[in-house]
Amino acid sequence: MTYRFFRLFYLALLLLTAAGCATHNTVSDGDDSRLMLKGHDPVSYFTAGKPLPGRPDLKMDHEGVTYRFANEANLAQFRAAPDKFKPQYNGFCSNGMVYAIPLGGNHDTFKIINGRLFMFGGEGSKKYFEMDEARNLQLAENYWKTEVQGSVPRLQSWKRLLFKVPHYKTNRELAAEYEARQGKK
Repeated sequence: MTYRFFRLFYLALLLLTAAGCATHNTVSDGDDSRLMLKGHDPVSYFTAGKPLPGRPDLKMDHEGVTYRFANEANLAQFRAAPDKFKPQYNGFCSNGMVYAIPLGGNHDTFKIINGRLFMFGGEGSKKYFEMDEARNLQLAENYWKTEVQGSVPRLQSWKRLLFKVPHYKTNRELAAEYEARQGKK
């Protein structure tokens, strides 16, 4: 009877999360139901060094999501090389990806690393990622390619919140590590 209960529970969980099957970190705004970067121009991160609001009349669909642009020049640049400008990990928090957890990713917390755009859930996530950027980038890339890419983000997040990766650290542990490193400088 226990096996049957868990099967039914898993099926119910799967059905409940079916509505959250988006593979990108998107929002809905007006006619754009799968809008990336909360409508901010992906090219502006590179050209202006900050996110600029995109215009609803200047947009392009790429990989099933919509990007908006601040001007025609940025739209043209994106159209010519979308993979150069789109956010890594489909806009999910890069620090979360270190733990194979696709959550968050704010349009205004970012870093360009090796010519690629990485988003973060907030300043805390960004500074924790930067504590060991090379290692964290390697972990994030590995989990993205081997486990997260193509998965259902909500299910993947639940999976990794229940079955944590071996190097998992809580926010409290990361904050303590960050403070300890700051005290050593």
